Amino acid sequence: MRRPIESGVPDNKQYLHPTLLKNYGNWKYHDRPRPGVLHHVAHSGEEVWSVRAGTQRQMDVYTIRKLCDIADQFAEGHVRFTIRSNIEFMVADPAKVMPLINELESHGFPVGGTGNSISMIAHTQGWLHCDIPGTDASGVVKSLMDELIDEFRREEMPNRVHLSTSCCEINCGGQADIAIIVQHTKPPKINHDLVANVCERPAVVARCPVAAIRPAMVNGKPSLEVDEEKCVCCGACYPPCPPMQINDPEYSKIAIWVGGKNSNARSKPTFMKMVASGLPNNPPRWPEVAAVVKRILRVYKEDGRAWERLSDWIDRIGWPRFFELTDLTFTKYLVDDWRGSRANLNASAHIRF
Repeated sequence: MRRPIESGVPDNKQYLHPTLLKNYGNWKYHDRPRPGVLHHVAHSGEEVWSVRAGTQRQMDVYTIRKLCDIADQFAEGHVRFTIRSNIEFMVADPAKVMPLINELESHGFPVGGTGNSISMIAHTQGWLHCDIPGTDASGVVKSLMDELIDEFRREEMPNRVHLSTSCCEINCGGQADIAIIVQHTKPPKINHDLVANVCERPAVVARCPVAAIRPAMVNGKPSLEVDEEKCVCCGACYPPCPPMQINDPEYSKIAIWVGGKNSNARSKPTFMKMVASGLPNNPPRWPEVAAVVKRILRVYKEDGRAWERLSDWIDRIGWPRFFELTDLTFTKYLVDDWRGSRANLNASAHIRF
């Protein structure tokens, strides 16, 4: 039995299709015959097709077995998952490509997500595992992708669009063209009767990124207190100290951030900027959030040039024009007022309107 490797990533070659393994690093060209299908041609003349289908990040056993059965029938059991949780079937026989697509579609797995389309939304754990979410990340993803499914199946955007959802401002979902992030807007409420019995106070004090928490004696018991002027309502104090409850049905809101990018293609990687805040956390469909995201995507699709990522488009037209086109309200709360943000602020007289 192979011993588990506790460091680094496992060897990916053991899961590759034999054709991919045989021609590793020796490809002549790649193309996309249709949305959701990648065609790879090697210098040896061998070909292989990758068929991408939309799958949720959190899957039940029945769904996994169904996908495995489809892979055994059409792809000799060779599958892989992309970084945005889509499944890809690797097929060497061109006659099996269309039957595979039809089989996937018949079982509710849409084929698409390649090229200049909207891929599956990357999201965090949500209520399934994490202990500080302000809402369920997978629920927001489901409701949004129900409305964006046509853009997943088509390649009609200026460039690829990555979306992410994070259920708190720690933002485990990472940088994306458009991100939906829950924001806690009130400092935590402390149950002083439980702190001494549940929390390791020095660890909680050290956990705060802005040093807003300090030890205190309340009603003769050791407890904690929060400097509300320093508190940024991130929720990082809740995991080591559950009596510091920060989730609130009224004051846990949703914010929209745009312009994040990880790749170096055509422009450098960028961080996201917040463009809308205070949207209601309104399950199960979050209609207000979907309306803002669809509005941004519509304007980007109409005004973006070929190969422009969303951050490149904003950089070309400028932020004032972005808010004008998207009809979003700019407020003082969207200005980056963190003390380390000076490096990002305009420090010259070159002002673009």
